[in-house]
Amino acid sequence: MPSARLLVLFGSQTGTAQDVSERLGREARRRQLSCRVEALDSYPVVNLINEPVVIFVCATAGQGDPPDNMKSFWRFIFRRSLPSTALRQMDFAVLGLGDSSYAKFNFVAKKLHRRLLQLGGSALLPVCLGDDQHELGPDAAIDPWLQDLWEKVLGPHPVPLNLGLNPPGVPWPSKFTLQFLKDTPTSGPEELCVAGTDPQGPPSELQPFLAPMVSNQRVTGPSHFQDVRLIEFDISGSGMSFAAGDVVLIQPENTASHVQQFCQALGLDPEQHFTLQPREPGVTCPAQLPQPCSMRRLVSQYLDIASVPRRSFFELLACLSPHELEREKLREFSSAQGQEELCEYCTRPRRTALEVLCDFPHTAAAIPPDYLLDLLPLIRPRAFSIASSLRAHPSRLQILVAVVQYRTRLREPRRGLCSSWLASLDPVQGPVRVPLWVRSGGLTFPKTPGVPVIMVGPGTGVAPFRAAIQERVAQGETGNVLFFGCRRRDQDFYWEAEWEQLQARGCLTLVTAFSREQVCVQGRGGARAGAPRVQAQSAPAPPRRSSRRTCSTGSGHSGRWCGSCWTAGAPASTWRATPGTCRPTCATPCCPSSGRRAGSLPPMRLPTSPSCSGHGVSRLRRGPEGPSCCWPQPPCPTLSGGRCWLSPCLPAGRVVNSPAQAPAEGGGPGQHTPARSVPGKPQQ
Repeated sequence: MPSARLLVLFGSQTGTAQDVSERLGREARRRQLSCRVEALDSYPVVNLINEPVVIFVCATAGQGDPPDNMKSFWRFIFRRSLPSTALRQMDFAVLGLGDSSYAKFNFVAKKLHRRLLQLGGSALLPVCLGDDQHELGPDAAIDPWLQDLWEKVLGPHPVPLNLGLNPPGVPWPSKFTLQFLKDTPTSGPEELCVAGTDPQGPPSELQPFLAPMVSNQRVTGPSHFQDVRLIEFDISGSGMSFAAGDVVLIQPENTASHVQQFCQALGLDPEQHFTLQPREPGVTCPAQLPQPCSMRRLVSQYLDIASVPRRSFFELLACLSPHELEREKLREFSSAQGQEELCEYCTRPRRTALEVLCDFPHTAAAIPPDYLLDLLPLIRPRAFSIASSLRAHPSRLQILVAVVQYRTRLREPRRGLCSSWLASLDPVQGPVRVPLWVRSGGLTFPKTPGVPVIMVGPGTGVAPFRAAIQERVAQGETGNVLFFGCRRRDQDFYWEAEWEQLQARGCLTLVTAFSREQVCVQGRGGARAGAPRVQAQSAPAPPRRSSRRTCSTGSGHSGRWCGSCWTAGAPASTWRATPGTCRPTCATPCCPSSGRRAGSLPPMRLPTSPSCSGHGVSRLRRGPEGPSCCWPQPPCPTLSGGRCWLSPCLPAGRVVNSPAQAPAEGGGPGQHTPARSVPGKPQQ
């Protein structure tokens, strides 16, 4: 290696890979190494031939997809025209972030590692595979891998004796400095300022369109536990166009009460204005942030104070804390040995960064404003499937939003930032504008006329199919088959009147299933007196590892499925038993309260159910990732005429004799975490 210059490139979907990359940059600078950290798509990839040492940090999104900010790099690096010696002068290492519950675990990192070897690069280390399913998270693999990495990098380039390593307890220099202004700028209202250099360009993340909200209507029944909103925007004059399957990205804001609480904890004046200056050459200020900017706008629209903080958050707080007891606890949370305690304190109960700062008041009051952008990530836009077609609703854009709210062991319920913010907006009370822009989605529909389409969209997953059906009906297509499932017809049957109207016109074939409504099941010899009433089977659930599927039947039909892994099929919190046995099977592989796959957890013995006494239904595996089952499986004569309903979220594992008695997903209305309209989740 000709020099100690280090480049860290990351591809991140939710910010985890970026956080790890910035950690790499800090540790490199602590070892007196020159280091740059950039997103893959913002780096001129042709310059890779001049880089001596490059560390790639890549997340895997969904079913083996690269993150959005590395797709251009991904297409370039896999060009067949690239020579096999293109990167022969480059030493590299690849760190992957993924989730082992997915079939293509860390697919992007593995494939990139092989491709760099094909192009002549020299691997410093085997690829690191961080696993979000590990009890200590991805750090369990990252920490030892980084120790080996620094030995490899510093071998030919040892730190000079007169410099040495910076001690870990000393805070690193902030990336930016905040220069406060004495006079308040006299420019127009800040809330109407939109970043961007080309006012005539299409709306984008740097230049979103401030769309007026036309309506915000609750579409679930008043007694239904879930608040679902149909929100409509006016996009006249925006220049936006979209097709069925596309998504809209919305930039949310923190609540006013949280902004005030944050400023009080840190001793900040919300009306104080400042300009942002990078501390090091080559570092650019966030393009979304206006200059000058008020502290209120920075906290309300840019800093994600409602996110669950990562390990680096506690590491920086420990360096900045002047209080001995608080500093000791923060150091424990940021150490490798304290990750289990950090998970119990922060990750499992979903404690926010604001709540952590309130728990460490002396440390919060001592945080210099220059470190705000190092301490907290920027608010990321949220994506929702577009639920309308421009052919049916010109100059309008509609979305179906499930308001996320659930409970943990903390006193305050956990709320989704974007969904709760959207639900709080009321256009009847006054004009409301929401920053948004449109992006192509991963769900596509056949363009060949006359091809029938089968669509499976349970719950809010039906949103993109409404747009597709509206568009296809406007084009004269009648081969539309929709499988829709929800809990109750009178509570959460979205667009019931619209579907029935299309059915009457012969434009739609609708198949429904309502998981909380009872029907009689007649056996081979007719209905028996006293036979239990059981639930009708819902629409068949798709394969569990996928959140979006496209299939072809081979007979000219095209199939699409969209929805969360626990909303497809029967209720996620219900265990089904085959009639004639006491052999329950789980209706979902995911924990409803976290959306994560049940891991291999130590079994916990529960009381035997009275309905299955002596027939082996006695054990249930339970843990933070959700339940899984461990069943002895002898026949159950007492249930030969019906089904055994067992909820994994009930502490006693009791049997429910009818679907109407089955609990809500997640153990109750407060614990259910619904999927957003856009299915799929990054592995990171």
